[in-house]
Amino acid sequence: MPDSTDISDLERRITAALDRIRRGIDAIPEPAPAPEISAEDHAALSQRLEEERTANAQLEERVRVLKERQEGRIAALEREVAAERERAGRLDGDLQALRQANAELSDTVAQLRGALEEGLDDPALVNRAILAELEGLKAARAADRTEIEEILAELRPIIEEAS
Repeated sequence: MPDSTDISDLERRITAALDRIRRGIDAIPEPAPAPEISAEDHAALSQRLEEERTANAQLEERVRVLKERQEGRIAALEREVAAERERAGRLDGDLQALRQANAELSDTVAQLRGALEEGLDDPALVNRAILAELEGLKAARAADRTEIEEILAELRPIIEEAS
C-alpha cells in the first residue's frame, strides 16, 4: 500500500504527464482548410487525438482515485487522533482522581496514626480512613479500566484484521 510520499510523487508525475499531454495537444496544428490533407492523414490524426484524449482521461481518473484515497486516509487518521485525545483525557482525569484519593488517604492515615499514638479512639477518623481508602480503590479501578479500554482499542483492529 503506497504511503503519502508515494501518492504525492505519483500525483506530481501524473500532473506533469497531463501537462505534457495538454501541451502536445495544444501543439497539434489545426487542420488546414486546404484540401491537401488526405482522408487517410485526417483519419490518422483523428485516431492519435482520440488516443491522447483517452490517455488523458485515464490519467485524470487515476489522479481522482488517488486524491480520494488520500483524503480517506487523512480523515481516518484525524478520527484516530481525536479518539486518542479523548482516551488520553479520560486517563488523565482518572489519574488525577487517583492522585487526589491517595493524597486524602495519606492525610487520613497520618491523622489516624497520630490519634493512635495519643491513645485516642476516634471512630469517625477510622471511618474517614476507610472511606478514603475506598475512594482510592475506586480511582485506581477507574484508571485501570481506562487503560484496559485503550489496550482493547489498539487490539480491536488487529483482531478484526486477523478474522
